[in-house]
Amino acid sequence: MKRMPRSALVAPNLPRRRFLQGLAAGGVLLGLSPLIKPSWARDMATTTTGYAPVLSGTEFELTIAESLVNFTGAPRLATTINGSIPAPTLRWREGDTVTLRVINRLKEATSIHWHGLILPYEMDGVPGISYPGIAPGETFTYRFKVQQAGTYWYHSHSGFQEQTGLYGALIIDPAAGDPLRAERDYVLHLSDWTDEDPIRVLAKLKIQSDYYNFNQPTVVDFFRDVGSDGLASALSKRRMWNQMRMSPSDLADISGHTYTYLTNGTTPAGNWTGLFKPGERVRLRLINGSAMTFFDVRIPGLKMTVVQNDGVNVEPVTVDEMRIGVAETYDVIVEPKDEAYTIFAQSMDRTGYARGTLAVRADLGADVPAMDPPEPLTMADMMGAMMHAEMGDMQQGGHATHGAMAMGAAAVRVRHATTEYGPSVDMRVDTPRTNLDDPGVGLRNNGRRVLTYADLHTIGGPMDPRSAEREIELHLTGNMERYTWSIDGVEFGKSTPIHFRHGERLRVILHNDTMMTHPMHLHGMWSELENPNGEFQARKHTINVQPAQRISFLVTADAPGRWAWHCHLLYHMDAGMFRQVVVA
Repeated sequence: MKRMPRSALVAPNLPRRRFLQGLAAGGVLLGLSPLIKPSWARDMATTTTGYAPVLSGTEFELTIAESLVNFTGAPRLATTINGSIPAPTLRWREGDTVTLRVINRLKEATSIHWHGLILPYEMDGVPGISYPGIAPGETFTYRFKVQQAGTYWYHSHSGFQEQTGLYGALIIDPAAGDPLRAERDYVLHLSDWTDEDPIRVLAKLKIQSDYYNFNQPTVVDFFRDVGSDGLASALSKRRMWNQMRMSPSDLADISGHTYTYLTNGTTPAGNWTGLFKPGERVRLRLINGSAMTFFDVRIPGLKMTVVQNDGVNVEPVTVDEMRIGVAETYDVIVEPKDEAYTIFAQSMDRTGYARGTLAVRADLGADVPAMDPPEPLTMADMMGAMMHAEMGDMQQGGHATHGAMAMGAAAVRVRHATTEYGPSVDMRVDTPRTNLDDPGVGLRNNGRRVLTYADLHTIGGPMDPRSAEREIELHLTGNMERYTWSIDGVEFGKSTPIHFRHGERLRVILHNDTMMTHPMHLHGMWSELENPNGEFQARKHTINVQPAQRISFLVTADAPGRWAWHCHLLYHMDAGMFRQVVVA
């Protein structure tokens, strides 16, 4: 056991390791005299980070403004609510009617979307869809009845404000009392921060889509493949990826090269800490409020019992590790016995991590594990079921044959076509896989018990017993060279709305033609995930669709109005993977 410093001062010219960890001060501009602040910053408020204020009741006033943060040694402007990152945690009670007056003190329009909440579409908070947004200097009043319980979150739906700090937690207590017993209750809001202007980040991706990817295949990797698979197979593998103009290391568009990963607005060096007494049951409400980062979360030496997903109670399942996609929430129960544990949340591409500590005292810490090595995408991630079967022994650690690899390369050429969907599509998957028991690249066969969607079972079953009256199939598409993302090959600005008939029960099929996982979020209605046999699995508001995967879910169109439906990777949404849904 070791004692952890509560704060430290780091020179602005940070080495890479320190850059990844950030400032131990946790983002607050401590000890800066007005005399040494830049002139443009002297009238700016500093930002509270680390512990979001908790506001409860039914009447709220939220002020959106710019304030200063310093996560890396360089002061930057953030978009905050009431001067806090994360924004205040709002604690409501199921059945109450809440009123929230949102004041915009920015120089641009803003908004708040209540992620996963069932409410009138006029209160959903999506500019251009449900309302015009909140103009500079104006106040907008949200008012609606709270119809559910659980862990949710809220964030801006305007520009890149979510990336610059505008996100917060929602905790809704059940009207009939919470069946989940715990002596301690903590929100763990994971996020990613960049000192760069997000518009500049997107411009870089448009010019070079792998700009932030430093885990590219090397000569060493090639000779390792030669040693394990033989020269012919290694050459075929490299040739195949070159023909696709894609990289097997393309796991995340934006990496720890520019991102600092935060837990409750605290850098890894800042070490957010939650206290407990040995023997207590501790509830951790995990929220992925990042713009672009999938986090793989574990607590070395401590099992996690998953009891809730996306605000809905599930049959308890105990795991060592889980992947939490952007915009998802998971509630877990842990029962710590020792003095300190590290909460470790490494990015899917293994370029950085967020972390915190559970401890009996604030000055204690546990060892931080080394990040797992990055794993490349496989042929199955690229081409789905066909190569999943052909290369099964490769996924189990065996060798692919030269014939299978050559077949894969030929199949790639077939799939690398733009004729059906046009220039916004540079890949097709004709034989997608439908399994839900894959934890995803980087988590397969790692020796730990990893949660998958196949483990999730919502208590109480589906909300609507009816079967589907009709089906809608949509393809998730993209062109990495252009850095355009789309649905059925059409970006949002060129698309027409999708129409649901009010009251109908329909099946939605999402077919991922890309090599990236897309967290798809349908506003205003629950998505009831099915297993490959068409049986109810889990009720969700955000569903991760893995590379070359085809999933289905049922929707009851019980919410009249206009709704957003999009990939929750912020830069993918901005680049076109977004549709409007009209329920009438």
